[in-house]
Amino acid sequence: MRHRIAVVGGGPAGLTFARVLHRHGCPVAVLERDPAPGARPPGGTLDLQEGLGQLALDKAGLLAEFRALSRPEGQAMRILDTDGTVLRDWPARPDDRANPEIDRGHLRDLLLGPLDVQWGRGVTRVVPGARGEGARVHFADGRQEAFDLVVGADGAWSRVRPAVSPVTPHYTGVTSVETSLDDVDTRHPGLARLTGDGSVAVYGVNRALVAQRSSGGHVKVYAQFRAPLDWHADLDLADAEAVRSSLLALFDGWAAPVLDLLRHGTAFVHRPLYVLPVSHTWTHVPGVTLLGDAAHLMPPLGAGANLAMLDGAELAESIAAGPGDLDEAVRAFEERMRARAGRWAKITAAGLERLVSPDPAEALALFDEVQPS
Repeated sequence: MRHRIAVVGGGPAGLTFARVLHRHGCPVAVLERDPAPGARPPGGTLDLQEGLGQLALDKAGLLAEFRALSRPEGQAMRILDTDGTVLRDWPARPDDRANPEIDRGHLRDLLLGPLDVQWGRGVTRVVPGARGEGARVHFADGRQEAFDLVVGADGAWSRVRPAVSPVTPHYTGVTSVETSLDDVDTRHPGLARLTGDGSVAVYGVNRALVAQRSSGGHVKVYAQFRAPLDWHADLDLADAEAVRSSLLALFDGWAAPVLDLLRHGTAFVHRPLYVLPVSHTWTHVPGVTLLGDAAHLMPPLGAGANLAMLDGAELAESIAAGPGDLDEAVRAFEERMRARAGRWAKITAAGLERLVSPDPAEALALFDEVQPS
């Protein structure tokens, strides 16, 4: 008997889950609140690691296509002092497939493939059934639908999570403000050279500035700093020039070429960094489970999307392996996911403390530990 399965959220976790099930001939309803794939900017670039995100793509049968789309050169990393001095410069190795970059939009399109996503299906809540009999999805348009299993892959502010856990994300004390540079090689060749093929980062006291290249001449810039959640109380975040001025004041004294990353940004998006508790767990609820950020939101230090995709792939394989008890397959998956996520949550929490630190030398030391010699 085929189970009625729904996954809420069309991000990397939900799409990987659906794509692996599709490969095994198992139907799944993908419920996404956005009205279309391009309804929102897809974001910057991701590095997919061999034992995590790339393993998930292999389980989906997409590893060769990923390699054709990915950018090994995006692994290049340069660290500057606040005066512009180059402190570290790790060039990319074109034959190194350990952590190649891929644009989020390209990854989304790769995972979408033949999937039939139900766009514009905003979910408001999920209610587990009586006596462990599946769950009911409530939609924003007032409709309801029952499934044997509902998988919450709907991110930090998951509408599915309350069905299994009362925990909500908490603020880390670090805020990120994102901006973008377009057609950088033509319009800002100096900043193109500064960023290189991968990323450039500058670390100061309790603040950092990171620029990361995507394909097509796009560069994402992230200003990160420790501040109260209401740091912008007297600032209109919709006023790009006011935000720019505030950031330039915050990073005052840094080298002019570094500050040009902010001076030439086209728009600014406020992204305070939230996390779930490192040891977030829940008592198993039949008919409902969580993946990715919905289950284990952690600082954005390269692990989140990788873990989310592997979560999705492993749960899908466990379900497809039947014929067994669906609930037991989900329960066993949750135990494996929690153990892995707990390890990474500790690593990324400690990493954020060192990267946005009173002592900028901590950030440099961290990179020396993780970058190849």
